[in-house]
Amino acid sequence: MKKLRWQFVIILLTGLVVGILLISQQPAAVISSGGQPQVQPTAAPATGGLYTEALVGSFMRLNPLLDVYNPADRDVDRLLYSHLINFDATGNPQPDLAESWGISKDGTLFNISLRSDAKWHDGKPVTAADVVFTIDLLRSDASLTPDDVKAFWQEVEVKKLSDTQIQFLLPEAYAPFLERLNFGILPEHLLSGVTFDQLIDDPFNLSPVGSGPYQLERLLVEDARITGVVLKINPSYYKAKPFIDQIVFRYYESAEDAWEAYKAGEVQGFGEVSDSILDKVLADKGLATHTGLRPQLSLIYLNLNNAEVPFFQDAVLRQAMMMSLNRQRMVDTALNGQGVLANGPILPGSWAYSRKVKPVSFDRQAAKDLLEEAGYKLDPEQGLTTKEGLPVDFELLYPDDLVHEALAGAIQKDLLALGITVTITPRSYETLISESLTQRAYQAALVEINLSNAPDPDPYPLWDASQATDGQNYAQWNNRDASTYLEQARITVDPGERIRLYHNFQVVFAKELPALPLYYPVYTYAITRDVQGVTMGALFDRSERFLNVANWYLVAKHTASATATSKP
Repeated sequence: MKKLRWQFVIILLTGLVVGILLISQQPAAVISSGGQPQVQPTAAPATGGLYTEALVGSFMRLNPLLDVYNPADRDVDRLLYSHLINFDATGNPQPDLAESWGISKDGTLFNISLRSDAKWHDGKPVTAADVVFTIDLLRSDASLTPDDVKAFWQEVEVKKLSDTQIQFLLPEAYAPFLERLNFGILPEHLLSGVTFDQLIDDPFNLSPVGSGPYQLERLLVEDARITGVVLKINPSYYKAKPFIDQIVFRYYESAEDAWEAYKAGEVQGFGEVSDSILDKVLADKGLATHTGLRPQLSLIYLNLNNAEVPFFQDAVLRQAMMMSLNRQRMVDTALNGQGVLANGPILPGSWAYSRKVKPVSFDRQAAKDLLEEAGYKLDPEQGLTTKEGLPVDFELLYPDDLVHEALAGAIQKDLLALGITVTITPRSYETLISESLTQRAYQAALVEINLSNAPDPDPYPLWDASQATDGQNYAQWNNRDASTYLEQARITVDPGERIRLYHNFQVVFAKELPALPLYYPVYTYAITRDVQGVTMGALFDRSERFLNVANWYLVAKHTASATATSKP
């Protein structure tokens, strides 16, 4: 299990993923100066209303096992289907269908207790049989789920102990296991006997039955094409029922088309605000726009085990390179300011993130002084050389798109000011992954690490020494202390101890800098100010903006209240 690749490195920079950060506002109380109570109306959420959101993309299938590669489907599925466990903004597990769980001391046995009041949209109870059925589909050889997820479930023994009790037996301790339970559950009583191959084209995908807060009312069809989905409140939902009666999703080919639909009054919000319409959205006073970190880290991988660039093994050089990069300028120019500088490999706000790690500030003179103290020579003509006289120059690979081209050019310019000559070379996404990183056939590479759906950070696959040869430790970093912390953290059940281990790992990472973290991109979510009660923390998938949808409201009932103070 330790050899499985739990995370994927993604080099293709996609459009900004949407998030939400809206806080409902209540009117302030008014007190008369004479001390007499003044009646002031207050608003309380009431049931009613319809909210329509624009999604860029197309309808495919409303099935949580088939939406891996279609964010538009995942957005809708988040409202239709329930998960065993959800995660809060800090990455801590929260009950959903699973109301409680227990873990054995050795970290190999997990017992899950299901709610007894959860029902499918057709009124049938949700049971352990549904969970076992869904997992059997996930681990099918024909499954469309990522290979690492499929391989994981093929090694886990799942037992139905009763209608509300499930037991998971792992081949070895794996502390982040609960994050593996964050998937939508399918109804066994409607799909029993259906293989994964058959599921792909099953009519169920057009008339889904879930157990989430909303259920399908109808599909919107124009010219034999599905153009939208209409959802209504699930009256038997086991948690607090939503206030908004209907949520409608409409599909558009581009962000510009979605913007025109908003201006025409067809939609009230955007599932994704891309850079192409960001300025327009920000300028619209009728929209509330909020940003948050995308679960994605941009960094420069340095191949520490490449004989062509032996100087990369020197942590002093790596520190100086980091100090010489004007990362804020990169974000401002290449990303239109839509990024937050990164201090390390774990997302800020995560329960595992350490605030004690000091950020590396842009200071080129300090970088030059550091190198001079270490014996490096900076000659105006020859550039930077090691104390052995070896010139410090290398090739930087980057994804072949305009944003990464701008970033690579900025990196090249910044390091040249330090005396380092960088040759920048574009590569296609597929080539950079399969031929350069996977085969370790590179000197340096500008990439993004995708941290989506990873509320438990588990940096082991990316930085542990055991993963340097055939895993995802593409930097081929071999640090004994860092590896010890990572290996212990993924088998330790005690949360406090895991926090300590991950904090120690981040200290080592910051000192050694096996790769140069650049920034976390941000997403922007836009929604009409008429919708109140929307709150959000960090999202590990953009569909999680709907986790608190039960608190959203469009209709408010007004009640009178009075407050008095003593006469001055």
